[in-house]
Amino acid sequence: MSAELEEKIKSSLVDGKLPCAVAFQIAKEIGVSLREVGEAANKLSIKISRCQLGCFP
Repeated sequence: MSAELEEKIKSSLVDGKLPCAVAFQIAKEIGVSLREVGEAANKLSIKISRCQLGCFP
C-alpha cells in the first residue's frame, strides 16, 4: 500500500468509514484498482460503507 493511498483513505473517512463512492473516486484518482483500495482499507481496519453494488462484502 502506498503512502498516498493510505493518506487518501484516511482523509476521506465519514464517521470512521470509507464511503463506497469515495473508494471508486480514490481508485480513479490514484490509478489503482478498486480491489487495491479495498485491501488497503482492510489493512487499516477501515470498513467501507454505503456499498450498494456488492463490491465490498
